[in-house]
Amino acid sequence: MAINTAPPRLEIRNLVCRFGGRTVVDDVSLTVQAGQVTCLLGPSGCGKSTTLRMIAGVEMQDSGEIYVDGKLVCDTVFRVPPERREIGLMFQDFALFPHLSVADNVAFGLKGAKEQKRERVEELLRKVDLIRHIDGFPHQLSGGEQQRVALARALAPRPRIMLMDEPFSGLDNRLRDGIRDETLAILKEEDAAVLLVTHEPEEAMRMADEIALMRRGKIVQQGAPYNVYTRPVDKAAVAFFSDVNVLQSQVNGALAQTPFGQFLAPGVPDGTDVEIVFRPQHVRLDFDRNGKGPLPTATDGVAARGVVERARFLGNESLIEFRMDYDGSILKATVPNVFVPNPGRVMWLTIRRDRCFVFPA
Repeated sequence: MAINTAPPRLEIRNLVCRFGGRTVVDDVSLTVQAGQVTCLLGPSGCGKSTTLRMIAGVEMQDSGEIYVDGKLVCDTVFRVPPERREIGLMFQDFALFPHLSVADNVAFGLKGAKEQKRERVEELLRKVDLIRHIDGFPHQLSGGEQQRVALARALAPRPRIMLMDEPFSGLDNRLRDGIRDETLAILKEEDAAVLLVTHEPEEAMRMADEIALMRRGKIVQQGAPYNVYTRPVDKAAVAFFSDVNVLQSQVNGALAQTPFGQFLAPGVPDGTDVEIVFRPQHVRLDFDRNGKGPLPTATDGVAARGVVERARFLGNESLIEFRMDYDGSILKATVPNVFVPNPGRVMWLTIRRDRCFVFPA
């Protein structure tokens, strides 16, 4: 099997950016291959968009280097102008020119003969299923259609890299999933390296080949979506993707004792306070049988008794909150479909051992 030895389409090394003495991007490094979608995922203000602006060339880094296909495009001395970096940009605001037709918007960044430009415009408008609107104007289009025109315009010059900053956040929820999928298919077909900024975990999981999770200017975890989700580096990484439940304990002999039984804590010194973190969907529910619950198992551990505090149906799953007998705390569980037990109902909870994460408190 042939080994790909080509350099990454995009590589950033040790980028740092400071505003007013505050470090907003702190030693960020990543690579994106041609045809790959990488998501910079994190809360607002964590440095995602600033990273994108430095790559685009509209913001200057304080230190670090940016490479395209192995060639330096920017450090703190040498700088290729933004318009010569062959980078496409898409933002939350589609920024279409209202006085230009759809065709002229898409053709805006193109060079060459009129016939060649028209051919490229028609090709892209067919891809985004808007050829019928080629002579229309932006105000005649829906939000989803305007987003697809903005995508066609960004792709028209055949950029080697596509930078996307929250491009779907202005769309109606009902449109968003379909347009994400259409956009992803077109980007893959064009073979651009894509760096997508989002604060929505679902969007990152849906679109990304790789996720770089950012927090306070740093990338704290990077990898395939499945690995980032199932092997989080800390409690905050778990909580960014879903609600969490937390049990407090202390390690003794590499074990943490809880009302749900013991949890393994290999390599953690005795006496260390730890938190056992788990998601609501990994709580298993069982009915009360004359004051008794299910027997302990190696997979699910010991059952703990709880009383239903509140239950709600959320559309594709139900969320049940329990007040636990052992300390009066609230634990959450989610189950598929409709299950809305009445408040006060006694149930027994167990936790999937292979879906729990033990972190120092």
